[in-house]
Amino acid sequence: MTNLTTPPPPLLTWASRALGARPAVKDVSHPRENSRVWQLDLPGALRFYLKISPKAVMYERETLALRSAAPALGAGGAPQLRASSAEHLALLLTAVPGRPLKQLELSPVKEVRAHRHGGALLARLHAAGDLSGPRRAEAEQALQAAADGAEGHLSAAGDRLTAPEQKLVRQMAEELRTLPPLPLAYIHGDAWDRNLMWSTSRQQAGWIDFERSRAATAVQDFVLMACSTWTDRPDLRAACLQGYGRNLTVEEQHALRCLAAIDAVSCLVWGPKIEDPHVTARGRRTLDRLMAGVFA
Repeated sequence: MTNLTTPPPPLLTWASRALGARPAVKDVSHPRENSRVWQLDLPGALRFYLKISPKAVMYERETLALRSAAPALGAGGAPQLRASSAEHLALLLTAVPGRPLKQLELSPVKEVRAHRHGGALLARLHAAGDLSGPRRAEAEQALQAAADGAEGHLSAAGDRLTAPEQKLVRQMAEELRTLPPLPLAYIHGDAWDRNLMWSTSRQQAGWIDFERSRAATAVQDFVLMACSTWTDRPDLRAACLQGYGRNLTVEEQHALRCLAAIDAVSCLVWGPKIEDPHVTARGRRTLDRLMAGVFA
């Protein structure tokens, strides 16, 4: 987490001007070095968030998503972009009702309801983005790009993988290249419980953190859930896809396994680098399941 407990003065002045008043500020950054997010509260229980994107490309992706595709999710389904500053890579966002699903202790029935609503919102998002011109080309090359990145992850992971595991990952990366065209979509890019909001009072879901949104294949939006939440909860997978409005095709299910293998290696590189045992464990468990042939 950054050691800046308050925004830089010029940025706070900019946000205050956009809000019409100086807010109370609380640092709500994630516990990682490049996370800089502040909660801004105004009188009357009005809440906003000020976020500095880690990279210019993330700023560009999130501002594009919030301006073009995310409004299709409806009121409370995604943040609204109140203002943005390319100079500071800053976004001023409205609050989405509820809390991240990962932080809630819900009954299985309520978890199913939340995932069903989350899947329905993903369906809206996937249909909302403009996939013409360069974005269509980006989407059509998305699996190729994922396959191209596998070798770099394997090199960085080194002896964290056995020779048979490395062989499996390389094989699955190559299989991504041979798949027929899959459904394209404007994806969230970071869709899992950490970014799925759920309001218990409103019984309403919403998605936050669109900094990895992009044109891709639709199935790429289900990789993180398949490697985490869905592992022990097939009921949540079924609920999400029910809300989404369709099951994955046979080809998409195969792509999901291949993408999971690449995600697993990435986790085994990234987890130790940021000293996050949960990320590392996710990668190891995914790889173990793929080697055992039990990845659904």
